[in-house]
Amino acid sequence: MSITREEIAAFADGQLSPEREAEVAAAVASDPALAEEVAKHRALKAMLQGHFAPIAEEPVPENLAALLRPEPQQEVVDFAAAKERREQKRKLPSWGWVAGPAMAASLAIAIFLPRGSDTPDGYADAQLASVLDQTLVAEQTGSADTRILLSFQNDEAEFCRAFSAPDGGGIACRDDIGWKFEALGEGSEAASTDYRMAGAGDGDILAIAQELAQSPALDAEAEREAREAGWR
Repeated sequence: MSITREEIAAFADGQLSPEREAEVAAAVASDPALAEEVAKHRALKAMLQGHFAPIAEEPVPENLAALLRPEPQQEVVDFAAAKERREQKRKLPSWGWVAGPAMAASLAIAIFLPRGSDTPDGYADAQLASVLDQTLVAEQTGSADTRILLSFQNDEAEFCRAFSAPDGGGIACRDDIGWKFEALGEGSEAASTDYRMAGAGDGDILAIAQELAQSPALDAEAEREAREAGWR
């Protein structure tokens, strides 16, 4: 009777069906080599249990447990659909420069900070733009109202920054006009960013940043160089 390594492991763990367990038990009883394999597997399992059991019994840290609790009315972010929409936008024909402003004007977005009358729809206002222009992750204070979570470049080589504000957070990328929103929390019903999250926390924002990023997040030196170049 042929017995696989998987069946030996399942037998040692007591996970075989009653019929197959009886067959394997008979083979193990008559074959010292099989009996040795079973003993080694059980010894390894006992060692691992003894090592990790104390860790498994510790309570989950609150900051990690909070990430596992669903927020009320949380929207599920469809990364694949959002990515497909962004791909379609990049396939605009040569007259895209005409359609572009119309698309930007169609973005009715709830901004978390006061807006000036000269702020284009879909872009950060002067106050938030100043934070995005000047604040480096390594230099900001923990008490700042608006914090920068990280900076990265998207697949269009634009510099983008994920931020967290008292009323919500988001991601903005620097183009020829200013800091254009790519994702927002607490968006209005009329908002039409690729990603829109109700009650988004920092974890949600960072997850979307990872999907948008073409390369790893900028380190402190790369952030400083990008700021000196005007994020262009």
